[in-house]
Amino acid sequence: MPDATAPAADAVEYTIRRKVFKLFGAAFHIYDRDGNLVGYSKQKAFKLKEDIRIYRDESMDEEWLKIAARSVIDFSAAYDVTDSRTGELIGTLRRKGLKSMFRDSWEVLDANERAVGHIQEDSALMATLRRLTDYGWIFPQKFTLSPDGGGAAIANYSTNFNPFVHKLKVDVHGGNTLHPFVPLAAGVLLVAVEGKQG
Repeated sequence: MPDATAPAADAVEYTIRRKVFKLFGAAFHIYDRDGNLVGYSKQKAFKLKEDIRIYRDESMDEEWLKIAARSVIDFSAAYDVTDSRTGELIGTLRRKGLKSMFRDSWEVLDANERAVGHIQEDSALMATLRRLTDYGWIFPQKFTLSPDGGGAAIANYSTNFNPFVHKLKVDVHGGNTLHPFVPLAAGVLLVAVEGKQG
C-alpha cells in the first residue's frame, strides 16, 4: 500500500491483475514491484453505478480506498477517489466520453475540482486498430498520466499481451505532487472501466 502521509516523492511500481467471473463480476489483485499483494477488490457484475472498494488483502477487513462514480451513466462519468481511512476526497478522475470513443482520454482533478493532469491512450492509430479489429488485444494499450500544462510524465500504464488475463503495469515516477493513491486509482479504473467495455 502506498504511503498516504506525503506526496509521491519516490518512484513506485504496481501490477494490477483482473480476473473475470462471468456471473459474479471481477476480482482485482494489486501487487508491488516485489510481487507482494498490497490491494484487493471485487467488481460486481450488472452494477449500474460503479463503486469500487480496495482492501488491504483478500480478507476484505481493511478498506483503504474508494472509487465511486457520481452518476449511473459512465460515458462521461466522474469518479471520486476517497481515502477510506480518513473519509477525505483526494481527487476525481473524469472520463472524456466523446474523445474516448476514438482514443481513451481522462481528466485528473484535485480535491477542489481543479484540473491537475490528464491520461491519454498512446496513439490515435493504435487506438483505432484496437477498436476496429476483432483482435484488438494483439495491440496492448498504453497510457500516460501527464501534468496539466505540460512537463514530465507522472505515471505510465501498460497492459500485457494476453487475451485471458488482464494485467496492467503502473509505473509512478518520483517528484510529483499528486496524492499517492490517485495514480494507482487511475490504474484500477483503466482496468475496471475500460476492461468492462472491452
